[in-house]
Amino acid sequence: MAIEDVLEDAGARMGKSVDALRREFAVIRTGRASPQLLDSIQVSYYGAPTPLNQLASITVPEARMLLIQVWDRGAVGDVEKAILASDLGLTPSSDGEVIRITLPVLTEERRRELVKVVARKTEEGHVAVRNIRRGAIDGLRRLEKDGEFGQDEGRRAQDQVQKITDEFIEQMDGLRREKEAEVLEV
Repeated sequence: MAIEDVLEDAGARMGKSVDALRREFAVIRTGRASPQLLDSIQVSYYGAPTPLNQLASITVPEARMLLIQVWDRGAVGDVEKAILASDLGLTPSSDGEVIRITLPVLTEERRRELVKVVARKTEEGHVAVRNIRRGAIDGLRRLEKDGEFGQDEGRRAQDQVQKITDEFIEQMDGLRREKEAEVLEV
């Protein structure tokens, strides 16, 4: 394994951490409706847990409303139960064919709680990136110890790993700032 392989692997894994953080943020509720809000919901469909987006189309007809068109009318009740059982605090209303979810206006207190959740998720992402950095540096030290390259090359490679880490942490911080602004927007 060469220095480039270690750097490439670390960069790819850190990129996946940023993508995971993006997915986590998509589920955090803001004042606006978003179909990604329901991505985490699993519906018991004929005994098998099935993601909601595989059973229905989810649209946003208004800024604070989600409209769920379930393709199998027999599953409308199961979809409603799954939404009620989720920890999103949403109350669906159904006419037997479509399900409507009106997002209530967030209180100032709830907005502050969501900002804390965003900060916690971001810190978890930072920890994941730092763990990847530590693994990459350990790998470089092993290669250096095995005589693959000299100390100077090893030091430069470790500096590159740190630069890559700083870039991905900055991306995460940018995502956090965007999400916090979205949550605090009235």
